[in-house]
Amino acid sequence: MCAVGRRWGRRQRALLWAVLLAAWEAAWGQLRYSVPEEMPKGSFVGDVAKDLGLQLPAIRDRGVHILDKGRTQYFALHGKTGHLVTAEKIDREQLCESVQQCVLRCELIVEGQMQVYGIEVEITDINDNAPSFREAETALKMLETTALGSRFPLPDAHDPDSGRNSLQSYELSGDEHFSLAVQAGPGGDQRPELVLAKALDREEAAFHELVLRAMDGGDPARTGTARIRVTVVDANDNAPVFSQAEYTVRVPEDVPVGSVLVTVTATDADEGPNGHVKFLFKKVTEKASQIFQLDGDTGAITLLRSLDFEEGNSYKMEVQAHDAGGFFDSTNVVITVTDVNDNAPELTVSSRLNEISEDAPSGTVVALIHVQDRDSGENGDVRCSLDKDIPFRLEKSFEDYYRIVTARELDREQVSEYNVTVRAADGGSPPLQSSAVLALRVLDVNDNAPVFAEERYSARLAENNAAGALVLTVRATDADWGQNARVRYRLAEGRVRGAPLSSYVSVQAETGALYALRSFDYEQLRELQLWVRAEDGGAPALSSNVSVRLLIVDENDNAPQVLYPPQAAAAAAAGSGAVWSGVELAPRWSEAGALVAKVVAVDADAGQNAWLSYELAKATEPGLFRVGLHSGEVRTARSPLARDAARQSLVVLVKDHGRPALSATATLSVVLAESVAELLAELGSAADEAAAPGEPAAGLTRWLVLAVAAVSCLFVAFLLLLLALRLRRWRRQQLLPADSGALRGVPVSHFVGIDGVRAFLQSYSHEVSLTADSRKSQLRFSAGSCCDTLPARPPPDEPAPLLGDDDLAGALPADPSPASQRIGLGHK
Repeated sequence: MCAVGRRWGRRQRALLWAVLLAAWEAAWGQLRYSVPEEMPKGSFVGDVAKDLGLQLPAIRDRGVHILDKGRTQYFALHGKTGHLVTAEKIDREQLCESVQQCVLRCELIVEGQMQVYGIEVEITDINDNAPSFREAETALKMLETTALGSRFPLPDAHDPDSGRNSLQSYELSGDEHFSLAVQAGPGGDQRPELVLAKALDREEAAFHELVLRAMDGGDPARTGTARIRVTVVDANDNAPVFSQAEYTVRVPEDVPVGSVLVTVTATDADEGPNGHVKFLFKKVTEKASQIFQLDGDTGAITLLRSLDFEEGNSYKMEVQAHDAGGFFDSTNVVITVTDVNDNAPELTVSSRLNEISEDAPSGTVVALIHVQDRDSGENGDVRCSLDKDIPFRLEKSFEDYYRIVTARELDREQVSEYNVTVRAADGGSPPLQSSAVLALRVLDVNDNAPVFAEERYSARLAENNAAGALVLTVRATDADWGQNARVRYRLAEGRVRGAPLSSYVSVQAETGALYALRSFDYEQLRELQLWVRAEDGGAPALSSNVSVRLLIVDENDNAPQVLYPPQAAAAAAAGSGAVWSGVELAPRWSEAGALVAKVVAVDADAGQNAWLSYELAKATEPGLFRVGLHSGEVRTARSPLARDAARQSLVVLVKDHGRPALSATATLSVVLAESVAELLAELGSAADEAAAPGEPAAGLTRWLVLAVAAVSCLFVAFLLLLLALRLRRWRRQQLLPADSGALRGVPVSHFVGIDGVRAFLQSYSHEVSLTADSRKSQLRFSAGSCCDTLPARPPPDEPAPLLGDDDLAGALPADPSPASQRIGLGHK
């Protein structure tokens, strides 16, 4: 009972050690299985998925497959079960002819994890081969004088199986003259020998027929037989002798076919037929018999077909020399094949990526490569390398596997595709090389913002443009690719004069064309500053901004505006039936160059479009008055004469310098009078002429007389004031140079536009108002004006009237100068 328990404990410990060994080998990437030979295709070998801890869905998704190192694929991975199965019927004797333990190796590659696992499968032997002799019949010759106990070698049987299934024993049957003895060879093999047990008598029996049977240890056992024919001959007392006990030769694997590799020699001291020696292979493998040929007469061993070091590097054969009398001698011939660098390294791409993102971290695996060289020694020592100046490097993975990983970050904008060339060179002389090219495309990442072609944009647009007019086109490029490089444009939000910027301009999202949505007016808006944003189609999107400056160019679209004489007052007076809207007074004693009036005009345009010039278009008395070209001052060209009409009508034309030029006219009425009485008479005459048809002239005259009587009391004061004004004017003429009509002394602001106009109105007036329906008469001396400037035109964003009728008198300074007088007379 105790013995049984001890045996059970030993079995449990053995099982535990086997489990631990399998777990240790799986953890270190090595699996071992065992399978008998001659199993049909698809036979189970091992549960790889369970041993490696792989789930069945992962086997299908991660690209798991088996790679054999040999030329034939013997194993495969069942995709549904994860089992390792046979892909071909395996013959152990064909694969491992002279190897006691037959092991096939393959690799399991998991592409998704870039992992490699080694698998070793031991092919166990089955008794599928019976012992066999190279020759079915063997003839021996023996002298009848052969001594008892003499031994004669018999042909060996060959069983390619191993272990107990290999050759185990021999049996001899057929004749009492002979017995069988089995000797152990140097390599442990069994060598049958025929032993003479009973003396021969040629006259009694010239031939003896024997049967040699070879048996293996299989269950059931297999046997093979050979027939032995012994011929009894006369005596031959000398046996052949080889010159060497063993012949050893080294030949390169590239030796030509038909070459003599070695020649064995043997001598026999006998003469005649007994001294003639023949050679034959006594013991040779089937493979060697197909490669080497022995000449029976000369003993030369020649090459039948090419050698291959990778298929076999050593061959051992036993050669026998025998004479005609049946005597023989044996020797061993060992042919060693030396390796020649005749195999270039083999590169196999086991797993690879076709695309990689440009933001992949350094060390990302892009390919798994297997390298092998069928040569040996230095000829099979392989070195792998990559081209320089590429962002990749090689790393050793598992045994003959290498990984190609990224050495640094990639940039698709610099290189969008790589052709990675892997080169493998062995250590032979000269070395053999092979290469493999991996095409790898770099996927784009949105890491570049759009870049405008210019740092800032500016454009000029003439005012009064059509709505929808193209202003300019902004362009931005993105170094990325595809959707990440698709650029769209939009306006940055803003307001102009209280209105959204989008109501003024718009930008086309695809082309970057900037359009004006309304007609611009230079007098209201002269410049427009805005920002355009370019945004790519990445996620998240990247953008950049650019400044756009839009300058509105002035056009001559505003005619000059006459401020004095006021047109509004004239229109109102005409509507109420007034005779005079205003009268300028010029004393008849005025000298040439005396200032009579001044036409004041402005132009809302700018620059050359606002430069104004004045000229006298029409006059009652040509040559009596002249107008300053740039000042608009109306002066006497000569002293008035008695024949000159008392009432003078002047039409002044005001033109700008635009193309085409725009103009306006101003009409002035000038009264030439010597005294107030004459002035009143002229006014009365004008009133009579302006009276409505059918109204009695007597009533108007009455009212005029009353008006004259009302102002007579003021006449003396008027004369005194007039005298003072004349004296002041005379004094000024003494201080200032005579007017030459040129522009000397005239400020530039007198003939620039409204943007540069300064007040250049210089006039002095008093106003006598007489009304027909009022008992009051009024004589009012207006404040004298010597104002040289007008307020600067307010900016377009804050429009304001330049100068109104009500503000005209207030805009004049208090320094009076008697130059001209304006008398207004009106009635209802």
